[in-house]
Amino acid sequence: MAIPLTPSRFAHSLSFAPPSRAPLSMADTLPSADFNFDDLRQRMSAFTLRFDDFIAKGRKRVLEERNAFRANVAELEESHRSAAQQISSLQTASSTHATTLEKESAEKEDLESAITQLQSQRTSHLALRTELQTSLSHSKIRLAALRAQQAEHQSAIAAQARENAPELAFWERTLGLRVEGAGGEVLRFVFDGLRDEEVWFELNTGSEEFEVVATEPGVEAESVRRVVEEANERKNLGGLLKGMRGLLGDAVKG
Repeated sequence: MAIPLTPSRFAHSLSFAPPSRAPLSMADTLPSADFNFDDLRQRMSAFTLRFDDFIAKGRKRVLEERNAFRANVAELEESHRSAAQQISSLQTASSTHATTLEKESAEKEDLESAITQLQSQRTSHLALRTELQTSLSHSKIRLAALRAQQAEHQSAIAAQARENAPELAFWERTLGLRVEGAGGEVLRFVFDGLRDEEVWFELNTGSEEFEVVATEPGVEAESVRRVVEEANERKNLGGLLKGMRGLLGDAVKG
């Protein structure tokens, strides 16, 4: 630092010494100067204090800023971790939601397929029901016709029986014959006296013509056919009974 020099100082320092008898040296001829080192030291001390205070304040400010920065970094890191956790939770929830949607979509497809199948089955059942109702109606009509036909046939049989009753009674007495039911519309004509065991033949009365369905003992089918055809041509029950008794008698003898 430059030290100002006052005129008084320079005046004092530049004044020449009174003449002397002794010779002057070179050092004696140099002007004297007052640098005021005490003032300089005071100024340096004050500067040092101010500088130290500046450094201390700077260090304090740097420390505070560093601590604040670290706090901000920690806060940011915590925010980042929290955000990462939230993102992970959202991703998990999104994945779960997507899985749920896939399951619901699959269940919806299965349900729609089941509904379509049920609708198809319902359509088929309705068609079958209509078909069965139509068939049932036809069956009822046919059954009514068959019942009417059967009633008519039974009436005819009853009339025939009433008509043939005297003749049948005659042949029962004459041929040693008795009539039994063999089930349904089949009658069994049993002849007594031909042998110890029963001798008989069975006649189906459900048709308009005579029809022999079984014999005991067995008789040749062609012989039975001839007897039945002749009886049918003449509508003669007596002829049938006589013819079958003759065939059965021959079978017993043979």
